[in-house]
Amino acid sequence: MAKVRVVQVRSTINRPQRQKRTIKALGLGRINKSVEVELTPQIAGMIKKVSHLVTVTEL
Repeated sequence: MAKVRVVQVRSTINRPQRQKRTIKALGLGRINKSVEVELTPQIAGMIKKVSHLVTVTEL
C-alpha cells in the first residue's frame, strides 16, 4: 500500500461529532498536525469524509 501524509488544516470547532471522531481516529486533533498512514480503503474513506478539514500528499 502507498503511504500518504495527512495534515489537518482546519479546526473541528462547530463540526459534527462524527467528523471530530474521524479526525481523532486518523491521529490528528489540532491544526498543522500531520501523520503518515498507509492508504487502505478504510483510511481513504475516513479522509474523504473530512476532506474539507485536511490536506493529503502522497509520499
